[in-house]
Amino acid sequence: MRMHSFTKEDITELVEEKNIKIINFCHIPEDCRLRTLSFTVENRKRLCEILELGERVDGSSLFSYVYPNKSDIYIMPKTETAFMNPFSSIPTLNILCKYIDENGKPLNIAPENILLRAEEKLHSSTGVTLKALAELEFHIIFRQDETVFPEVTERNYHESTPFAKFENLRNEVLVTLAEVGASTKYGHAEVGRFCFKNGYVMEQHEIEFLPQNLSKMAETVTIAKWIIRNICAKHGVYVSFSPKLSLEHAGNGMHIHLCGLKKGKNIITDSKGNLTVQAKQMIGGILKFASSLTAFGNTTPVSYLRFISCKESPMNICWGTRNRLALIRIPLWWSFREDLEKKGSCIRTLEFRAPDPLANTYLLFAGIALAVEYGLKNPKKATEIAENLNVEKKVMEKKEFKALPLSCNESAKTLKKDRNFYETDNVFPERVIDGIISKLESYRDGDLQKRLTEEPEKVEELLLKYLHCG
Repeated sequence: MRMHSFTKEDITELVEEKNIKIINFCHIPEDCRLRTLSFTVENRKRLCEILELGERVDGSSLFSYVYPNKSDIYIMPKTETAFMNPFSSIPTLNILCKYIDENGKPLNIAPENILLRAEEKLHSSTGVTLKALAELEFHIIFRQDETVFPEVTERNYHESTPFAKFENLRNEVLVTLAEVGASTKYGHAEVGRFCFKNGYVMEQHEIEFLPQNLSKMAETVTIAKWIIRNICAKHGVYVSFSPKLSLEHAGNGMHIHLCGLKKGKNIITDSKGNLTVQAKQMIGGILKFASSLTAFGNTTPVSYLRFISCKESPMNICWGTRNRLALIRIPLWWSFREDLEKKGSCIRTLEFRAPDPLANTYLLFAGIALAVEYGLKNPKKATEIAENLNVEKKVMEKKEFKALPLSCNESAKTLKKDRNFYETDNVFPERVIDGIISKLESYRDGDLQKRLTEEPEKVEELLLKYLHCG
């Protein structure tokens, strides 16, 4: 069943019509992994009660930023998000929830609420609404004793069955996403494929979503990872969203495409399909804060191994047209289709290539929204940044680029430097920034590059540690 804009009354009727036995309150805490609280549906009175009141939960077990003496918080169902659980043998309805504090206000440290504040700040000051689509890459891990159709390492891009073993599994994911109301653009086999240890093979796939506002896209990514894991478990295989699984092979990225809408018009391109001044300002804003954005988009030591390997991954702070090594890339547009622009299409986008699937998607999108706002509100500075960091111009001038952070430790330093920017108007609460810095520093990975050359076996252990994170 697809997600609709259900009201409480609609859900009550649905429960009776479908003979639903369980209501799951699903919520997304600090780590962005879907959590579940289950209720039996005994009668209409009990159903109305839980829909009206929500439930009290232990916030200190969900957020490291919740004070122990004030650990009780509430989760409140967002009835418009209800969908049938596609994996339960018992008729079950899932409803996504929001976090509420003891005063009945949105919990200010919750990632969703931070993103909502950032979106509102951007729109109220510039009139611009951002839409995003994510390219979610992942590896399916399976045991293979022999194969009639041998595969070629790192040549899996758009491969078809029987050479790609899990096309049917990926298509099952696409269908399930559609059933719960998550709109996808397409799915395909991705480049990565290699033999792992003890006869295991890693086969890479990608699912790309259709553009949605930032809050909805962050929610969609979380649900998608939940669905992918469940379907892989059903088929007896593993899945990894890790940004780096092997030093010699390409890892998983989560490239983010962005378009900006103002009065229903995409401001990325003009009427002739050319990049606009506002688009360059957006690019300049993101590039200015690119280093500290890694604190939200690249959250583990293995994230930085992806940068270091430089296999179609960005390493330097720059932008360019179609260049897959640039941090921000302008993909090929349908410039010959003028009707797309007239319809306000989001098919013309900017692509931000640093993030990976272990990102805190809500905080990443909140940071991007604030960086875009900076660019649009400081047009002269942002345009100058964009002009100076254009990859084509830099190559001609033979100038070097500034590198992205190459460890969590470096990322923490850049966040300390930029923290006042994120904390302005309390979009990011101070204790959230404190917590992120503390976590990044706790990895003690400032010597990551040195370890790569001097202790490669310990780096391999690190890769295994994060194989099933996110």
